[in-house]
Amino acid sequence: MSAANPIPELDGLGGRAFSFYPPILGIEHNEWLLQEATWSEILVHNTKDQNEIWVPRRFLGKVSAVDEPVMIVGLDRELEYAAGILRPHERRVISMPKGPVSAAPIEDADIPTPAMVGGTRIGDAGESRMGLYILAGIVAVLVVVYGVISYNRGDRITYQAVLQEDLGFSADDDYHAVVRKLGAPSNDRWSDGKDLQYRALAYPARHFTVILMGTEQKNARYIGAMNDEWRPVNSVKHAGHGDTRSLLEGLKKF
Repeated sequence: MSAANPIPELDGLGGRAFSFYPPILGIEHNEWLLQEATWSEILVHNTKDQNEIWVPRRFLGKVSAVDEPVMIVGLDRELEYAAGILRPHERRVISMPKGPVSAAPIEDADIPTPAMVGGTRIGDAGESRMGLYILAGIVAVLVVVYGVISYNRGDRITYQAVLQEDLGFSADDDYHAVVRKLGAPSNDRWSDGKDLQYRALAYPARHFTVILMGTEQKNARYIGAMNDEWRPVNSVKHAGHGDTRSLLEGLKKF
């Protein structure tokens, strides 16, 4: 029997899908259902890949009061799921190995000069053929690697449209930064959320809609853009919060 729930906001999650923010690394689909709650952790079920994981309560943050356009359960730190284990994500810095000690330079007089026949160096043709062999070998390896990846991923490979231009926005840009660069939107609308506010700035001539998000309308910041089919075509990195693409994929059109 589960212990009493010390986080009242979790009482409203029963039978309702929600997303973690920041999303859990190592799990592609960010939509969950609450299965069980104890005094120290909660059991959640992924709606797509059927994964069930226990999340310690010490990692849980605030829960949005409404589920329009999507209910959010906050995480106090970035988590990753690997080998069946959920743990805090650590960004490791890999030091590059030191290069070998350079040999003493060779004097020009000591470098052998190829013999010349009719103005052509003997050996140039062999070097050209060797370069072609190396290039062909690299292309063959790339083709094999691509085929193996395609075979192993199977029907999980998807193709998504991308913008033909770099919008150049970051997570620090607000409404005024967008308007300065793109001009006034043809349509400007807000979601009905309370804890998290979403603002959609439509640019039909460019075939995308810019999305801003914030706890209040005055501090809404850029999180990405959606195309005419309401699919993410641009996202940004948040410091310590991963990428906003999974959040955009769960965002309902409003």
